[in-house]
Amino acid sequence: MAPDADEHYFSDAPNAPSDPETVEVLLADIGFTYTTDRGVFAHGRLDTGTGLLLRLGPPVPARGALLDLGCGAGPIALTLARRSPDATVWAVDVNQRARALCRDNAERNGLANIEVAAPEEVPTELGFAAIWSNPPIRIGKTALHDLLDSWLPRLDAGGEAALVVQKHLGADSLQKWLRSRGYDVDRLASKSGFRLLVANRARL
Repeated sequence: MAPDADEHYFSDAPNAPSDPETVEVLLADIGFTYTTDRGVFAHGRLDTGTGLLLRLGPPVPARGALLDLGCGAGPIALTLARRSPDATVWAVDVNQRARALCRDNAERNGLANIEVAAPEEVPTELGFAAIWSNPPIRIGKTALHDLLDSWLPRLDAGGEAALVVQKHLGADSLQKWLRSRGYDVDRLASKSGFRLLVANRARL
């Protein structure tokens, strides 16, 4: 992670001066471009972990509400929205600049099924057919666990959470923690130092 690019990406209002850069994403089934900026995660590039999630993530439900938790500039939300045009994708981030970027990127890509929101703006009664996330590991283990404890229980019955985490930043310990919380967790892929975990609440 480049310090100047991603510093304070989990802050409400990053102070880094704006420096927009466009990124092109080409996947097997879809392609799009999106704008990134300083003060938002993965400035000027598609993060390796996010790329792994987009390429090897589980099938996306065709309908219902889908959650991109920690959306940043929106590559996950854009992918979910393209793959499931009849679903509503909630792109959630505490970072104001990230939300503005994600909203603009959705508009530029002609995707009207993305709802960009701060965490407190998401209806409390809303459940999700799937949650995809490259979670903000650098907020610290306790804060990360609190974050996941807030959102993963909102999975619909049978819903899945797909999480991509660097091995050296605690992917294996996170997998154990998820199991301790009662989730059935599989490692869907492991590549370039990242683990792609899928947590299923069907048995909860």
